[in-house]
Amino acid sequence: MSSFADPPLVLVTGGAGFIGSRLSSLLVAQGFTVRILDTLSPQVHGSVPENLGWLNNCSIDFIRGSVNDKSDIERALAGVSAVVHLAAETGTGQSMYEISRYNFVNSHGTAQLLDALSLTRSHSVSRFVLASSRSVYGEGSYTCNVCSDPSNRLSPPPRSAEQLASHRWNPICIACGSDLLSVPTQESDPVRPASVYAATKYAQEDLVRIVCQSIGVDHSILRFQNVYGEGQSLMNPYTGILSIFSTRIRRGLDLPIFEDGLESRDFVHVDDVVRAIVASISSPSPMSGIVNIGSGLGTSVTDVAKGLMTALGIEVPLRVTGEYRVGDIRHNIADISRFCTLLPGGPQISLAEGLARFAAWVKTQPLPDDLLESANNELRERKLMA
Repeated sequence: MSSFADPPLVLVTGGAGFIGSRLSSLLVAQGFTVRILDTLSPQVHGSVPENLGWLNNCSIDFIRGSVNDKSDIERALAGVSAVVHLAAETGTGQSMYEISRYNFVNSHGTAQLLDALSLTRSHSVSRFVLASSRSVYGEGSYTCNVCSDPSNRLSPPPRSAEQLASHRWNPICIACGSDLLSVPTQESDPVRPASVYAATKYAQEDLVRIVCQSIGVDHSILRFQNVYGEGQSLMNPYTGILSIFSTRIRRGLDLPIFEDGLESRDFVHVDDVVRAIVASISSPSPMSGIVNIGSGLGTSVTDVAKGLMTALGIEVPLRVTGEYRVGDIRHNIADISRFCTLLPGGPQISLAEGLARFAAWVKTQPLPDDLLESANNELRERKLMA
């Protein structure tokens, strides 16, 4: 472990959520004590009773509160050795029409947390870990094998509404007009947010970097790819493709897939993610910097849908719709070289194993309502989906 007080106390904002609850359990198992600050948002948690018996653990201190409330933050920071900042709104599509709320929770909330930290001269925080997102890269990294050397890395702008409307899905070379080829995105590649959500995550990164450097707090910025696994919210229709698909499969409904179904994502299991966070906290050497957290492998949405059906043992029709959402990206696969340095061996859970574990857990859960169409209709009404 790092040179923390004994036992070290870690504040996890958003710690009652999918990643946070898994992280808190692992931290306790490794000898940390944990303080959670979480609003228990109904969009993520549903209706949560005031009596939080599920947190009946002497090593976990729970505060129901917000990173936008000064008194909640001050209480949460007392005696803390490290902060893991997970609290955020996370729906890419929803962020495009709830701009103020996403900015308030993500950007302003981070500023409030850092404000309290910087103004408390007697604070005991020595390490700050931010959960950022692969979305900050926008379309990520590509090469053009027609008009340039394949070693020349390109960062194309977001796909335009006109391009998407013509069903030309791949990013296009601005020099020759050819379709570009996706390559793993490195932490040093340019940042080009394509959604409000992505913009707020990048704002978080800048705030953390600037403030932590100024007050002498070591910081890590972890850019998560598509995190999935047991315990993720099954009731939030704005994020989590596997949650959305699992509900529809269990209800015998078809799976509508955007674009041509060949858009790909880098799926990383939550247990690999929390291991990376704990490694960032525990490292005896300074950790300041950015690390991609992913599997390093791209899987098409069509293939992951088929894999989930196999894992659940239920077949439903796949329906490639040709629809698209403004702000979505085509591909983004992480270069995980730094991840493997942070955590020797890198990610341990394959997609096949992860889907099997996720499916087994899903079968034990109440069957949620299918809210996908209502969420998509909100986007259509605002001309953010077509």
